Amino acid sequence: MTDPTPPSGLRGAVDLSALVQRQQQPQQAQPAQRPGNGDAVVFETDDAAFGSALELSRSVPVVVVLWASWSEQSTQLVATLERLVREREGRIVLAAADADRSPQLVQAFQAQGIPTVVAVVAGQPVPLFAGIQPDEVIEQVFDELLELGAQHGVSGRVESGAAEGGAEVDSAERAEPPLPPLHQEAYDAIDRGDYEAAASAYRTAIAQDPRDALAVAGLAQVNLLARLQGKTLDEIRSAVASAPEDLDAQLDVADLDLSGGHVDDAFDRLLTLFPKLDTDGRKRVRERLVEFFEVAGPEDARVGAARRRLTNLLY
Repeated sequence: MTDPTPPSGLRGAVDLSALVQRQQQPQQAQPAQRPGNGDAVVFETDDAAFGSALELSRSVPVVVVLWASWSEQSTQLVATLERLVREREGRIVLAAADADRSPQLVQAFQAQGIPTVVAVVAGQPVPLFAGIQPDEVIEQVFDELLELGAQHGVSGRVESGAAEGGAEVDSAERAEPPLPPLHQEAYDAIDRGDYEAAASAYRTAIAQDPRDALAVAGLAQVNLLARLQGKTLDEIRSAVASAPEDLDAQLDVADLDLSGGHVDDAFDRLLTLFPKLDTDGRKRVRERLVEFFEVAGPEDARVGAARRRLTNLLY
């Protein structure tokens, strides 16, 4: 594929991440030690383990590369990313996802080609680039990523030192208190891909403390993942093309837009649709928008603008 020019800035998100365990891959295709070796700076994971990377992104920016062993560009780029990430001395981490073994992540990223590189900062995905890029371009993107992380309070550092038999992890600035039990239960369920159990844990947490904002946001994110589970991009787009007046189809596309980081598109689709609907339809759209606001985060300026637009439509 043709290598596009990487973005000059890091504004706007792109998909939720993906990382794969490549234990069966040829040696030259492996960019880093396997997760079991304890390398905290460069690691692998899979569809089910994304919750861990998402949580880590609240402490340090996580660069995610969707790659494939059959792609020479992929193996070259992964090696380059590992080298440049390690030069940042733990201020950025790299997670590698085998596209062939992570279909849900490929769908979430809406990756148009391999390799594709995105980042996750404070739980929100950020588009970076696709294809091979020169070192200086990647370094500039990493500089901008660190600036974006600092703006959102994500400026930690993960330290990993080599030790006999593997890497010894010393997460200096990652010393955070353990998660509340129900939050941990939800994260564990997400790691297993059990979104129903995760939602149940978050609902229980909210029932115990209605002011638990993290549980409210977590429930909204899990609901989004659950609604998209088992659906493909082509199916969702085809359904809305064949029945543009179908509210369920429109809601699915809005989910897809939001999961892919197209926040403005998701908001605009539902807000444009809202005045045309009957009372029940408006109620469903309003409830979906409230969930979207939680997923994007109240600090996101796009949320404030969409809230004002919804208020004007309501009153």
